[in-house]
Amino acid sequence: TLAALRPGQRYVQPRPPGSGDACLLAGLARAAGRPLAALCADPLAARRLADEIPLFDPDLRVRFLPDWETLPYDGFSPHQDLISERLRTLHALTQGAVDVLIVPVTTALYRLAPTAFLAAYTFSFRQGDTLDEAKLREQLTLASYSHVTQVTAPGEFSIRGGLIDLFPMGSVLPYRIDLFDREIESIRSFDVDTQRSLYPVREIELLPGREFPMDEESRGRFRSRFRELFEGDPSRALPYKDIGNGIAFAGVEYYLPLFFERTATLFDYLPADALAVTLGDAPAAI
Repeated sequence: TLAALRPGQRYVQPRPPGSGDACLLAGLARAAGRPLAALCADPLAARRLADEIPLFDPDLRVRFLPDWETLPYDGFSPHQDLISERLRTLHALTQGAVDVLIVPVTTALYRLAPTAFLAAYTFSFRQGDTLDEAKLREQLTLASYSHVTQVTAPGEFSIRGGLIDLFPMGSVLPYRIDLFDREIESIRSFDVDTQRSLYPVREIELLPGREFPMDEESRGRFRSRFRELFEGDPSRALPYKDIGNGIAFAGVEYYLPLFFERTATLFDYLPADALAVTLGDAPAAI
């Protein structure tokens, strides 16, 4: 059946009971030999599939794109762990490091940052590199990382003399960078609760702290687009004033399109030959 499929064609199959759908998707992804995007009508089923598919084929690189789990114009932002997981998944897609993408179909409807944004705001360093502390602080601030006294969550950093604690977005653990003068002498992961070092690593990669930029050019674009799209006096609008002052207010994620000239869809992150599968009544969920 897979060999007979052509672009634009659909094949419908009854959904198997229990974990049969995870087994079926694992076999389909392996047989296809190209990325598979599974769009699920039920968000809970999507999370289950992301956990179960690796059990049937541990070699498959399975990624889950979670929802923000907030509503438009809510007075709070998504949890940092959710944003971290989303950025990790989107970055993996741009690197061609995903065999199976699991995403709730309602999550797939939202516009995303263009792929060029992740490329421009992702940087890495390794043991032995020369690190300018002032420049690093500037880079992290531009990437929307928060300076704190003790690092406990993704998107935070702390600089104490020759020690730099950093929790990259998309990372499971934070890292401690030990500097000798300006050279990176060692990089070690550490435990958030005990703050004790765990094991050494050679290199770390930093994803942006948010799904949109907060540099001066992007904030200027936001204010310009805001004036075009919203009626009334913009100087009275809190979002307009906060962004002008460089403050990422709670719920700013839903204003994401105002930061970019052009946004992307999930399919811009997928290769042209990707296989799309829907599970459940996707049109009803949409």
